[in-house]
Amino acid sequence: MHPVFAATLAVVLIIIFLSILLSFIPVGLWISALAAGVRVSIFSLIGMRLRRVQAHRIIKPMIKAHKAGLNEITANQLESHLLSGGRVDNVVDALIAARRAALDLDWSRATAIDLAGRDVFEAVRMSVTPRVINTPWISAVAINGIEVKVIAKVTVRTNLGRLVGGAGEETIIARVGEGIVTTVGSSQSHKEVLENPDRISQTVLNKGLDQGTSFEILSIDIADIDIGRNVGAQLQLEQAEADKQIAQAKAEERRATAIAQEQEMKAYTQEMRAKVVESESRVPLAIAEALQSGNLGVMDYYRLQNTQADTKMREGLAGSNVSVEVASGNKRG
Repeated sequence: MHPVFAATLAVVLIIIFLSILLSFIPVGLWISALAAGVRVSIFSLIGMRLRRVQAHRIIKPMIKAHKAGLNEITANQLESHLLSGGRVDNVVDALIAARRAALDLDWSRATAIDLAGRDVFEAVRMSVTPRVINTPWISAVAINGIEVKVIAKVTVRTNLGRLVGGAGEETIIARVGEGIVTTVGSSQSHKEVLENPDRISQTVLNKGLDQGTSFEILSIDIADIDIGRNVGAQLQLEQAEADKQIAQAKAEERRATAIAQEQEMKAYTQEMRAKVVESESRVPLAIAEALQSGNLGVMDYYRLQNTQADTKMREGLAGSNVSVEVASGNKRG
């Protein structure tokens, strides 16, 4: 083989080998780490490559932590958190912010908060700079029946010790609303609430509403307060209307019962009249049978006729006298 060709082939092979080696080993990151004073062996980088871990997601946060004075954080911790699905860069930023703000936050707690799905960097920032939570309109009714509407501003900061497993903003808003409803509902009049709105804040704060939550309530301020409906009067009107409808229903029931009884009496009267007419129709037949059988004589029959005629005449005279007396009375009046 020609010496020149052999030398060229050797150079090409070396270049190919170096290209493969440099593509497999992030030498640039290794040099950057060494320049920043972070000791990372080349074998650690090779191991990351074999474990399919992106080395820059470990080395860059590690350099950032080293520059901030967090020398206790190791590459193995960062890699383990990354493989667990955590956000390494976010955790490191949170630890740096906590160190600058003199907050008690270590690596274990920060990673636990991050793996719990919370934004640990945002939590640290809320611990330094409190956040204001605005409640919606909360309606409550005083003892005198007047509705009071309240909007409150709740100033909170993150409690890092209760961030894992603690309740969120919705619980804070719900508890503050419950405290407002309790305070207004125990007031004799809505005027007491309007005159002393700070009473609501004091009562709610004294209840310790931040227990079991991820926050610490610093203050509760009443942003707006308004008067709503007269709920007591409305309830009384609705009750009166209901009583009226019940009374009408009972009256209608009594009227229907009276009509039914009247109809029954009419039917009974008609039935009795029919029986009387039927009985009267049998009288001539009975008289005829008595005459034929000899139980009734002719003279007895005439006396019966005279008695009936005399009775009708007296009834006629009695009716005439009553009419005359009524007419005379009307004339005197």
